[in-house]
Amino acid sequence: MIKSETVKQILEHYRVIWALSHAQALLGWDSETYMPEEGIKGRAVARAEIAQLIQRFMLEEKFVKLIEKAEEEKDLTDVERGIIRVLKRDLKFYQKVPPEIVKEFTKVTSEAFIAWRGAKEKAKFDIFAPYLERIVELSRVIADKLGYEEHPYDALLDLYEEGLTSRDVESVFSVLEPGIRKLLGKLESIGWPKSHKLEEEPYDKTKMEAAIREVLELVGYPKGRFRVDISPHPFTIGITTPFDVRITVRYRGVDFKEPLFSALHEYGHALYELNVDESLAMTPVGTGVSLGVHESQSRFMENVIGRSREFVEKIAPILRKHLDFLSKYGNDDLFYYFNVVRPSLIRTEADEVTYNLHILLRYKLERLMITGEVKVNQLPELWNSEMERLLGVRPKNDAEGVLQDVHWSHGSIGYFPTYTLGNVVAAMIYYKHGRIRSLVADGNITAIKEYLKEKIHKWGSVYPPKELLMRNFGEAYNAEYLVKYLEEKYS
Repeated sequence: MIKSETVKQILEHYRVIWALSHAQALLGWDSETYMPEEGIKGRAVARAEIAQLIQRFMLEEKFVKLIEKAEEEKDLTDVERGIIRVLKRDLKFYQKVPPEIVKEFTKVTSEAFIAWRGAKEKAKFDIFAPYLERIVELSRVIADKLGYEEHPYDALLDLYEEGLTSRDVESVFSVLEPGIRKLLGKLESIGWPKSHKLEEEPYDKTKMEAAIREVLELVGYPKGRFRVDISPHPFTIGITTPFDVRITVRYRGVDFKEPLFSALHEYGHALYELNVDESLAMTPVGTGVSLGVHESQSRFMENVIGRSREFVEKIAPILRKHLDFLSKYGNDDLFYYFNVVRPSLIRTEADEVTYNLHILLRYKLERLMITGEVKVNQLPELWNSEMERLLGVRPKNDAEGVLQDVHWSHGSIGYFPTYTLGNVVAAMIYYKHGRIRSLVADGNITAIKEYLKEKIHKWGSVYPPKELLMRNFGEAYNAEYLVKYLEEKYS
């Protein structure tokens, strides 16, 4: 697959960078799962030093010259061109963003996660605010260093979704916001369930864990390369894609659909990483191409498959075996419980219909923060007011509002719009395939996974996200598919 001698030399040098990134991933996973809280004092320093080491190896003159040389070579394979493209993007960041900014950003975000966790537990934004203020300041510096054509936020969007701009995001929301509002009015008139008794039903954590393991066995997870742990905010991380991919789930003891669909959601992410072609492992293109495409895989598994009537029929016996209280409920009950639609406060608990309004809120606030039009100390009130305008609900405290997401503590400003892109692409895949529901009804999840592998997974980051979608589906982020999917499902 790698023919160019120059690219072979590049990959030999890159192996050290990959190893350092591997260590960072493992340290990050441990920070959010098993590390004792006071361990952050050393962990933040260690991760900052490793981040600087990665930058140093990336900027070595010999390595940079090899990349420049390879870029000029003709007859490179698609994989080789992908490697150079990804490395050029990384180089742009490291060449334009000073090492001291990289080091401080890594240190501040490591400390910010612990501050966010404490602030959320106490529902006090003031505890987290100083860290967020510095993260926003550093994000502005990074945006200015990277450069942009129209808006500083575009430079941050591009870090998570290559080529994405505010114009793209505005185009998507210009279709979704009116479409969602129209559908919500329709659901109100037909009396679609806004609640279900099962939302108040307590469950035993050990039994729920067993149920989730069996559901994951049904969809075919590879036990030797995959594990499930617990964290305050569910996530997926590829330690060594595609050989060691890990997810986490949160258990609150009530409303069992939350951990169930968190597990399916994160499994969708994990499946992407697990299905990257093994020949791409430990290379710059050996992971998912973007967060938007990644999110399409998690939302596809969680919603398109997981919340479908057909999947309910498949998992109902598993759930009843482990959760005794389900003996009182039929499969229709499970379907409507899984698909309750109502405006709610918490993004991760939001239904398919209202979810993207949560993302619209975050997108608007992030853009305003980056331009300085909104100060960090104004966020709680603005969050609450905009939540009330968009969804008709108002948080009672900061934990229900501005502190509910972990992302800003990670410094991930520009990340949230990729969630909506994921929903859009998941709906596109559903219609482009055309037989998803019948395959789920037949229990042929393997055929669906093979389709996703062929169209998305195996390519890793070889092609930019828009090109990958155009090659395999003929178009990129068409929000009309999502509106159509929601209208048809909830009619």
